[in-house]
Amino acid sequence: MRRLLDAATSIKVKLGALVAISVVVVALLATLGSAAGVPVWLTLPVAVLLTLGVTQLLAAGMVAPLRSMTEVAQRMARGDYSGRVRTTSSDEVGRLAAVFNQMAGDLAVVEAERRDLIATVSHELRTPLAAMIAVLENLADGVVPADAEHLDAAVAQAERLRQLVTDLLELSRIEAGVTRLRRAEVPVRALVADCVEEVRVAGRTGEFEVDIPEDLVATADEARLRQLLVNVLDNAARHAPAGSPVHVASGRTPQGWWLTVADRGPGVDPHDRERVFARFGTDASGGGTGLGLAVARWVAQLHGGTLRFTDPEPDRSGALLRLELPDDHDLPVPHEPPAPLEPQASTEENAMTAPTPPSLPPADRYVPLGPPAGTAPVPPPGLDSFFGSFWPERPGLAGLRVVVACALVGVLAGATMTFTNPGLSWVLVLVGAGTAAYLTARHRRNAFTIGCTVLASLLVLPLALLDAEGIAVLGVFTAAGVFLIGVTDARTPAGFVVTGISWPLSSLRGLPWFGRTLRVVGTGGRTPAVVRTVVVSLIALAVFGALFASADALFATWVDALVPTLSFNDFVTRIFVGCLVFAVTLAAAYLALNPSRVEPEPRTVEPLGNRFEWLIPVLLVDAVFVLFLIAQAAAVFGGHDYVEDTTGLTYADYVHQGFGQLTIATLLTLFVVWAAARKVKDEALDRLWMRASLGLLCALTLVVVASALHRMNLYQESYGFTTLRVTVDVFEGWLGVVVLLVMVVGGLGHGRWLPRLALVTGAVAVLALASINPDAWVAGRNIDRYEATGKLDIQYLRTLSADAAPVIADRLPADAAACALSLLPLNQLRDDEPPLAWNLGRSRARDAVEGLDLDATDAQGGDPCSPVIDAYAAGSAR
Repeated sequence: MRRLLDAATSIKVKLGALVAISVVVVALLATLGSAAGVPVWLTLPVAVLLTLGVTQLLAAGMVAPLRSMTEVAQRMARGDYSGRVRTTSSDEVGRLAAVFNQMAGDLAVVEAERRDLIATVSHELRTPLAAMIAVLENLADGVVPADAEHLDAAVAQAERLRQLVTDLLELSRIEAGVTRLRRAEVPVRALVADCVEEVRVAGRTGEFEVDIPEDLVATADEARLRQLLVNVLDNAARHAPAGSPVHVASGRTPQGWWLTVADRGPGVDPHDRERVFARFGTDASGGGTGLGLAVARWVAQLHGGTLRFTDPEPDRSGALLRLELPDDHDLPVPHEPPAPLEPQASTEENAMTAPTPPSLPPADRYVPLGPPAGTAPVPPPGLDSFFGSFWPERPGLAGLRVVVACALVGVLAGATMTFTNPGLSWVLVLVGAGTAAYLTARHRRNAFTIGCTVLASLLVLPLALLDAEGIAVLGVFTAAGVFLIGVTDARTPAGFVVTGISWPLSSLRGLPWFGRTLRVVGTGGRTPAVVRTVVVSLIALAVFGALFASADALFATWVDALVPTLSFNDFVTRIFVGCLVFAVTLAAAYLALNPSRVEPEPRTVEPLGNRFEWLIPVLLVDAVFVLFLIAQAAAVFGGHDYVEDTTGLTYADYVHQGFGQLTIATLLTLFVVWAAARKVKDEALDRLWMRASLGLLCALTLVVVASALHRMNLYQESYGFTTLRVTVDVFEGWLGVVVLLVMVVGGLGHGRWLPRLALVTGAVAVLALASINPDAWVAGRNIDRYEATGKLDIQYLRTLSADAAPVIADRLPADAAACALSLLPLNQLRDDEPPLAWNLGRSRARDAVEGLDLDATDAQGGDPCSPVIDAYAAGSAR
């Protein structure tokens, strides 16, 4: 699909196709789920997640060139011009990428020239400067006389510097396109004779042989052509051996004319014939600057011609330089920059070349120094920009193995969890999901992470041990929270909350990573081979298995035993369940692999300037707690009559009325302690007052917690026990433990441990609640109350799960037990339940209900248990 989108020449067409594909995916999934009877709560998240995945895969190819351009531009800002944007797109972004690559290449050439220019100019300027300074120092110190010979030596070095600067300026003007040609008819022989004389005046004493026709006339800029000839003749004269002439020849071609300059020197190696035309590519030891041939070639190019070294004639040695110029007056003026000087291997140089001047290392070996001073950093693209510093993505994250592990968990869920009640299969899926996330977790070797993982594994066990859905769900959510907090290494309550938010957000944050991971399948290596092997093997297995099953009845029975028979609705539902579990597991795995920065930046809290600003409010809260406890003591010592006369409430109603408020008061106490402790000055007296006032508040809170638990116990003794009330008791007790930890751990100065200790003790409280089997425990307490009072709320017992069945069947009369268990879903207690759907609570209930008549309706469709329920509720069944 991405390859098809690459063929589109407009990004608007691609965006339209992307929207259309997303709409089609959502519509198909919604239609498929509706036709298969999949509930909306399952169809909707799967459709959204799958659509996001498809969109990410398609959009990734569209924005990849832009992301690549951003990365390359950032590298260019650090001085590395080697990066390029790779794309097969032909739309506006693809064309922009092509222009960007061209610009990057041009900048790389310019940067290479700049580095070469700095290195070589400094090298070339240093030699004549050093010689001139030495001569002048000798003259100033009187070491040598100030005669014409020594003064001429200083002038010669100064003249060499002037010539070097002149050549540099001229070459810069040529490269910048400032130079314009003034073409005219120029007699070549006369011009060459003038140039030879100019070279001789400059100090070249060699001989020149000029073999040029008198009638040869060229159309060129005479001044520029003179500049070219003087440079090449001077170069040849410098390298020609003493006594050997420099031969200059010229002639006509069909398109223009040519000129050659030959000397009998060492010549130019074929590998160096282009290098010598680069700036400072020739030897400066004979009075040259290393720029003459570079200027000469550019003059030839300005005229639309060429200048190059060629092989000498067979019977001659040395170097042969050939100039070819056209006669066309309308040739364009070239402005292409010269090729950068490439470093050459160390070889024995001939007389016309010099060792490569020192140059800087290539750009890809530079240490990045960051963007230039005063410039704002380039924001990261895409979701990196959206999430910012809260959730940066570390480079080099493992991908394929994580996705494969999560996919296997999804397949296991679709195959075993669907159409089964919570049991062993659910535990296996959740443990598998946690294992897939833990094995790739960044902090998996952290002791806290290991402890949270073990604790989370224990918290999912109620799915296989208890039938009470509420307790199982509480355990699963607690396990998820503890595990995620462990893998993100959160330390504070704020970090715990951010971790919980990060889990669903990771399904969005990890989309680019997921897209890159899937694209690995299409790259080289063994991964594509493995994927192709699996796909081809499954297709072959399905085709040949179906053929042989239809051809042989015995083989078909074996296939039926191995492969379950699935209806269309079953198959679709299993796919939806598998996709949802895969997505949730992958989100947790990404959060573990690349945890968000859950901890807020530490802030310095300014303490209050006056002690009374925090001390008086705390003391007032202490006073309120004291007054409340005095009222509680009055109610206890006054008895039921005093409470009823004073409040108009029965004692049971009185104790039930304030339980929720006391729970809220306990929570607020923890907030007061936290807020006050942050505002205390770090002084001995202030700390003493803090420990006294807040310690008193915590001690009073523990008494309030005990009062709340006592109230709930009295109310349950009067009105019966329920699972919800037991759960609330456990929660209030856990708050009391947290308050006690605040007193002990906080008093010892280890307050940073409190959040994690509170987390661990809360998870242990949930485990303790599950370990007492709440439904069975509540049923036993209600039966105890029946045995004491003769009253039994069978209607409530009918709402309990199968966990209560053994207690009810064992301790109640047969008629009461049958009515209490008559609403149990018998299909959940069948003997042919799959092994992976095993649940201890249902298994024990199955044995307990044997022999009981659990028919919940009579012949007229009514409830035959109604008389029994009424009799036991009135206490008349005894």
